[in-house]
Amino acid sequence: MAIPKKKMKIILNEAKQRFETEDKSAYLEFKLRNEGKVMDIVHTFVPSTKRGLGLASHLCVSAFDHAKTNSLSVIPSCSYVSQYTISKFSLKEFNTTLISLESGTKNQRNFIRSGWMDGIEISGL
Repeated sequence: MAIPKKKMKIILNEAKQRFETEDKSAYLEFKLRNEGKVMDIVHTFVPSTKRGLGLASHLCVSAFDHAKTNSLSVIPSCSYVSQYTISKFSLKEFNTTLISLESGTKNQRNFIRSGWMDGIEISGL
């Protein structure tokens, strides 16, 4: 699955710290860390009736676009983001810094060890 070609309207809900589809049924949750300089993507959700439509990919692309526009680094704590989506497209085009935590989650550690991100900057907090 590559970056979705058809643009879908994704809304940033700053109060809930999440990106949502217009009907709010699918979303990507994040936490801002390090005085708002880091976006930790913690969860994605797509209802079973809407899976397979590329909604999670659209949500992720919107989150990484937002990170790029706002010069935010990203922690891919969500298993979908760390295991599937990020490996499907190049973060180089988003000019995004990925952050690993020394005591990170299993997903973060697997993400770092996977080796697919050669040439992408990784830093600690």
